[in-house]
Amino acid sequence: MKPLAEGRGACFATDMITVEGEPVRFMYREHPDNDVDSGWRFMSGYESDQYMENANNHGIYDVNTIANYDPSIIPFLDAEVGLAFEKVPGAREFVLVED
Repeated sequence: MKPLAEGRGACFATDMITVEGEPVRFMYREHPDNDVDSGWRFMSGYESDQYMENANNHGIYDVNTIANYDPSIIPFLDAEVGLAFEKVPGAREFVLVED
């Protein structure tokens, strides 16, 4: 594990990223749930509602862990609470979601 985004706290990520190896294609930041939570939520963009309803399909990780899976998230980690970003398949960079 490289020190790419240390000291940023915990985040939520799905198994599609951490187990299946999909890149992060959707991420948003909400108000943290506790003192350790960064507020970041990371998904591949392929998760269905049914998938998300199963607590076994996601977990809590250190933000640095997810940055090691997909370093393209790093430039956005200082974004304000309430913002969301997506990366369409084949794209290299995230864009702000405006809707």
